[in-house]
Amino acid sequence: MPLVDFQNVSISPSKGTEILSQVNFTMGPGEFAYIIGQVGSGKTSLLRTIDGELKPKGETAQALGFDLKHLKQSQVPELRRRLGIVFQDFKLLRDRTVEDNLQFVLRATGWKDKEARRERIAEVMTQVGLHDKLPKFPHELSGGEQQRVAIARAILNSPELILADEPTGNLDPENVEKIMNILFSLKQKGTAVIMVTHNQHIIDAHPATTYLCQDGTLTNLNAQNA
Repeated sequence: MPLVDFQNVSISPSKGTEILSQVNFTMGPGEFAYIIGQVGSGKTSLLRTIDGELKPKGETAQALGFDLKHLKQSQVPELRRRLGIVFQDFKLLRDRTVEDNLQFVLRATGWKDKEARRERIAEVMTQVGLHDKLPKFPHELSGGEQQRVAIARAILNSPELILADEPTGNLDPENVEKIMNILFSLKQKGTAVIMVTHNQHIIDAHPATTYLCQDGTLTNLNAQNA
């Protein structure tokens, strides 16, 4: 069963303003997909639909076993516990250390055991190569390090799917490569990744299925070029 299954779906960021129509999009475990397109073409709206923020219309709109067309507000936290979300601007809590940022997420998602939280934080920070940065505040880290912390935060609950919205947009080439290596290592472990990007160099260096948002449609460029 796909993790994400959209069949003939319409997406509207606000009432009466449909931005994407007849969307057909599926993602299975361990798959990686890029979403490209101009600003305002619907890339972020697609991610916001998958995470339950926007309610779609159409034939089938499912994510992680949830029917997004009939998703209740009470179900949204449960859906998001099974997702990891990475933003371009990190969205770390500036007045808390890296460890406190990660502790906050674990406590909010039901981790009651202090030692279990500490062990999980050590695991994810080792995974992103920043195990020695736990006492630091976000402003003491480089942009690349902050984004790696953001990825660590996103994978704390071992999500089946990562939604990454321009995660490399503010980074230099060296840090872009580090972020892409982490995301592809997650893919190899079975986590699906949907990444919005405008960087063609990334796609050339790390090929994967690529979808184009344009003129209200979502097109699989790989299928088109096959």
